[in-house]
Amino acid sequence: MTTIHDAPQYLFTSESVTEGHPDKMCDQISDAILDAIIRDDPNARVACETATTTGLVIVLGEITTSTYVDFQAIVRDTVREVGYTRAEYGFDYLTCGTLVSVKEQSPDIAVGVDHALEMSSNGAGADELGAGDQGMMFGFACRETPELMPLPIALAHRMARRLAEVRKSGQLPYLRPDGKTQVTVEYEHGVPRRVRTTVVAAQHDPDVRAERIRRDLVEAVILPTIPSSLRPVDPVMHVNPTGRFVVGGPMGDAGLTGRKIIVDTYGGMARHGGGCFSGKDPTKVDRSASYAARHVAKNVVAAGLADRFELEVAYAIGIAQPVSLSIETFGTGRVPDEAILRLVREHFDLRPASIIAALGLRAPIYRQTAAYGHFGRTDLDLPWERTDKAAALAAAAGLPEPASRQPEPWPDEASQPVVPEETSATVVPDPLAG
Repeated sequence: MTTIHDAPQYLFTSESVTEGHPDKMCDQISDAILDAIIRDDPNARVACETATTTGLVIVLGEITTSTYVDFQAIVRDTVREVGYTRAEYGFDYLTCGTLVSVKEQSPDIAVGVDHALEMSSNGAGADELGAGDQGMMFGFACRETPELMPLPIALAHRMARRLAEVRKSGQLPYLRPDGKTQVTVEYEHGVPRRVRTTVVAAQHDPDVRAERIRRDLVEAVILPTIPSSLRPVDPVMHVNPTGRFVVGGPMGDAGLTGRKIIVDTYGGMARHGGGCFSGKDPTKVDRSASYAARHVAKNVVAAGLADRFELEVAYAIGIAQPVSLSIETFGTGRVPDEAILRLVREHFDLRPASIIAALGLRAPIYRQTAAYGHFGRTDLDLPWERTDKAAALAAAAGLPEPASRQPEPWPDEASQPVVPEETSATVVPDPLAG
């Protein structure tokens, strides 16, 4: 299969958003509600959607549970933690209205999840769960970063996290919660060579000059997050390209759970089945099977079976066994694709109940994933990010045992001076050289 990665030179761009982006705030509210429910009722069925606009948060969906949660308190606590604490932002946790419209899961769905088709047809075990919906999910891994993620999305997330850090720490006290980042990486024959362009949109107080914002964000956010090896010359750096970003958050744009699915996954580098994660309990394979597919992909790459790997898994509602598995190694496999697919089937059980048990998904671990990506998180101990099956896969394939590949945080880079022009291409001295 011919892909963009076969080209001698190309650019690839990914974006991220801060936790104050209205869509991301909705994701966090939905997952905060999920965590609160699943903490007391691990078997609850939760499909929680959140929407927001100026002065209003709406919680809706289907929830079947034996516990009680205070929806309004969770909404306000989440909005406060995100950073909307002042009325002058146009939206804040004290004055925003909250509407809740929740009903139980449809019994037509519940019966297929509770008792998989295989259970009634061939005597499968009582713990067999059917998939909570039909659909296809993808998992991906590659060797571009220590955490086995595509470089553009890894850098975009890193930059968005840094943007939030300088706001929360008070280093740049004029920043407000909403923000977006974007990184364009230049590749040669599939290998990332340098960062070509960055874009940062940062919400700010109205009395701060654009020149100061650009200077501060270049020095405190952009350059510290790009390793010097990836900027032999400074990238083009766009900061608030319109010149002003005061009105933001729910006052500037409506928000909705599940509207940042590419930010949540691989930044567009891999395919996506279309289903979002936040607000869904693990019987929903949109979430649990996507986590399992990432676990498979990361272990395949960590084992050395391929340097670039994508898995597709598909389900039918009410049926436990996947209806299909397919893989793509992009010409990087060290053993035949047929052998890798066989090893995946042998070492990973992708039925919903097995995924839930293997990855410990009936636990309140979800709110922490709702901003800055669900994959490649070196700051969190997420079970689907562990390479616990890499050694067994390598041994079964007859390959040398892989060295430990536990991801470590990328080192912070020293800030460098830069010409304050959008088109600057100043040569930056490498502090590690010589």
